[in-house]
Amino acid sequence: MHHRLAPSTARGLLYVALAGVAWGTGGPAGALLFQHSGLNSTAVSFWRLLGGALWLALARRVLGRGPIVQQFAAAPGRSVLSGAGLAVCQLGYFAAIPEVGVAVATVIALGAGPLFIAVGARERITFTMVLAVLGLALLISGGGGTGSGSVFGIVCALLSAAGYALNTLVNRDQQDPITSSFLAFATGAVILLPLAMIAGLVPTPASLPLLAYFGLVPTALAYALFYTGLRTIRASTAAVIALVEPLLAALIGVLAFHEHLSSLSLVGAAVLLAAVVLQAMRE
Repeated sequence: MHHRLAPSTARGLLYVALAGVAWGTGGPAGALLFQHSGLNSTAVSFWRLLGGALWLALARRVLGRGPIVQQFAAAPGRSVLSGAGLAVCQLGYFAAIPEVGVAVATVIALGAGPLFIAVGARERITFTMVLAVLGLALLISGGGGTGSGSVFGIVCALLSAAGYALNTLVNRDQQDPITSSFLAFATGAVILLPLAMIAGLVPTPASLPLLAYFGLVPTALAYALFYTGLRTIRASTAAVIALVEPLLAALIGVLAFHEHLSSLSLVGAAVLLAAVVLQAMRE
């Protein structure tokens, strides 16, 4: 017998996959911002969340959504936890990179996310989750990058994964993903503001269009799609499906930046893609 997905489940998987695609464009955009905006990672993260909040505020106005104060007052704790999760996810990842390298930081932050989510949601850690982490590790580490193995860096990367897991878990079953995303971004931006001000907040004028894109596609659009998908599929499944993000980022690196994927990276990409497909079929 052929396993057929319910329409709502299929839509949820599609929304999360599209969110992963949108997130996948964020890596190259962020790399360009670090080169040309004159901002450090914390300031870029602040502008990302603030930009996402501004785009979603516009979307709420166009869609005629109700007063934001009333919706925040209905569940302030959820908004604060969601914003804190986003802030910790950003800060932890960028703090880990100089300590352990991009490859190790990415594997830990993205790979541990689905495992933390499964534990937090009291779901079983499946073979496909472990397979996804293995594929991710091969994809990222195939380029030969290494880190120092700093305990502090590993802890920061795990904190990033925990922040992502927290944000995902508190945004399950949201009836208004656009408003939920807006409140999370606004709260996260407020949390990051004091730290971002230390190194300077003013970007170069030439980087403003890229900042606008960073706030729109891999932030506002991606999280709104992700939260929408969480309404119909399990949080752990959503986290695995969203791992199409590093696959797309790798593809963009090859096509746009002429990067080279080693044989090990290609094997990792195939394993990760297989894990994503298997997890979708299990749902």
